[in-house]
Amino acid sequence: MYVEATESLNTLVPFRYQKKFAAEDGGNGRGKKQHGRDGADLVLQVPVGTLVYVGGEEQTLAGDLVVPGQRVLLAWGGGGGRGNCTYVSPTNQVPLLAEAGEEGERLHVHLELKLLADVGIIGRPNAGKSSLLARVSAARPKIADYPFTTIEPALGVVEVKGEAFVIMEVPGLIAGAHSGAGLGTEFLRHAERTRLFVHLLDGAGEDVEGAYLGTNQEVALYGKDLASKPQVVAVNKVDLPEVQARLPELRAALEPIAGTVFAISAATGEGVEGLLAKVAGLLATLRRAAPLPPGQPVVLQRPRPQRRAAIERQGEVFLLKWPRAERIAELLKAGDAWAVMQFRQELARMGAARALERAGAVPGSKVVVGNVKLEW
Repeated sequence: MYVEATESLNTLVPFRYQKKFAAEDGGNGRGKKQHGRDGADLVLQVPVGTLVYVGGEEQTLAGDLVVPGQRVLLAWGGGGGRGNCTYVSPTNQVPLLAEAGEEGERLHVHLELKLLADVGIIGRPNAGKSSLLARVSAARPKIADYPFTTIEPALGVVEVKGEAFVIMEVPGLIAGAHSGAGLGTEFLRHAERTRLFVHLLDGAGEDVEGAYLGTNQEVALYGKDLASKPQVVAVNKVDLPEVQARLPELRAALEPIAGTVFAISAATGEGVEGLLAKVAGLLATLRRAAPLPPGQPVVLQRPRPQRRAAIERQGEVFLLKWPRAERIAELLKAGDAWAVMQFRQELARMGAARALERAGAVPGSKVVVGNVKLEW
C-alpha cells in the first residue's frame, strides 16, 4: 500500500468519510504447481504537502510528500503461501502439509496537510486578503464584509514578468491564534512552508499599527521560525478617501518598524502591480539562496516488518510463536495423525523442536502453535 502526492487534490476531506483501506488479496494457487497471482498494489492519493505519520500514540514520520508523484511505501503485503508439493521428499512421497499465506501489515496512519506555497498573505480578519488573492490570481475565495469569511486556506498562482509563484491566503489571525483561537493553529501550520509573507493591513481600521504588531506577535508565539520569514507590508483600501487622507500618518507610524509600506486597493487594483513586483524580486532572491529540495527519492520505503520467532511459557503450556510454523498450523488437519506426525517432523527441521526443549519443554508438555494444540 502506497501513499502518493498528486497536484489534482488540495484537501484531505475524502479521508474523513472513508478511514479503512485494504489492498487486494492475492489469488489462490492452482494445479500443476502454479502459484496464484499477486494482489494489486493500493495507491492512496493525497495532496502535495502531506505529512504521513504511522503508529498509535507514539507516531513516527514515514514521509513528507513535497513533490508530485512522490510516494511512501506504507504497508507491506504478506508473502504467498506454499502448497504441499513443497514438502515432497524421498522419505515423504505423500505430504499432508501446506503453508498459508502471510497476512499483510496492518497499521494506523495519521495524515497532516501543510499546503505548499511561496507566499502567504497574513493579516487580521477583514483586511482584504481574499480580495487581494482574487485580484492577483484566478483563485476565487469567498469574499464578504464580515470577519472569518475564509474558513480554510486558499491558493492561487500569480505570474509576474513570466515568473510564476503560488500565493496562499492564511485566514484571519486574531489574538490567541497561536494557541488555537479562531482556528489559528489550523491556519498557521500551513504558513510554515511559505518563503515570505505579504502582511496586509486594513487602512480603514481603528488601530492599524496595533493590528500589525498583534498579528506579528501571534506569528512569533506560534514558533516554527515563522517570525524570521521576510515580510512585505501593504495598507489596503486606499480607494477610500478617508484611507487616502490618513496614509501619510500610517506610513509615519509603520515604516520605522516595518520598512517600506505599500499602499494598495485590492478592490480596484491600485498599487497591486508594484506590490507584486517587490514580492517577485524578493522571492527570486530567496529561491536562489535556499532552493526547495528535489524530493528524491521518489519512493520512500519503510522497512518490511520482521516477525521474530519466540516461545512464551504460561505455566505448563508453551506458546510457539514461530511465523512459518503458525502458517502451516493454520491449514493443518489436526485430526489426521499422519499430518500431525509430519508437522512434528517439520518443527524439528526448522529448529523449533530444539528451541522448545531449551525453553523447558519435556515429554507430556502442552505446546500451542496457532490453533493447534500438541502434546510434546
